[in-house]
Amino acid sequence: MIKVKEINGYEGVSIDKVSQLLEERAAIHSINILNWDNYSYMPAVSFRIAHSNNEIWLKYYVEEKSIMATVADTNGAVHKDSCVEFFFDPLGDGNYYNFEFNCIGTTHLAFGGGRSDRQFLAPETIEASIRVQSSLGTQVFTERTADHSWEMTVVIPANTLSHNPGIKLKGLSAKGNFYKCGDATSEPHYLSWNPIKTENPDFHRPEFFGNLVFE
Repeated sequence: MIKVKEINGYEGVSIDKVSQLLEERAAIHSINILNWDNYSYMPAVSFRIAHSNNEIWLKYYVEEKSIMATVADTNGAVHKDSCVEFFFDPLGDGNYYNFEFNCIGTTHLAFGGGRSDRQFLAPETIEASIRVQSSLGTQVFTERTADHSWEMTVVIPANTLSHNPGIKLKGLSAKGNFYKCGDATSEPHYLSWNPIKTENPDFHRPEFFGNLVFE
């Protein structure tokens, strides 16, 4: 379980300030579970999460052997690149949003009750509402080998949760999971925060989400 800390009094702050406040006030958590023996490579990945003024704030930290960012189109196949993900079930009822970000911040976002039941959110909605800042910038690049480290800060307003109109984060008991993947990289990997008990890699399994309690 994660208690998602509330950080008050910073409405409309810059994403640089969000990053700083997360560093100062939010606990750090690891994405370090290897669920599948066939994919043994484990980059070092951690994150912080908080909420403020009905926004979810996230910051990821990644150290990996190679990085790749070939997808620039919103709702593209960012999971093939160096990618971090946040799957969020606000009501704990099995219907969840899959927020996926490659390492230059290209965003993929859909909603539904399972892998085969996804409804994409409109790219213009995603681009207008979600703020993402990566230490690697925003320009695409092919795979770069050798050791790399990068950080990403994400701000998700609750109004982005369009299938849950009027939702309030404060006091919410939700479900979710946090992931790191890189399907098309030279070392494919599939790490999670909460364990997933399936035979093959599958992040779209809300029955294995952990508890997220928003203070």
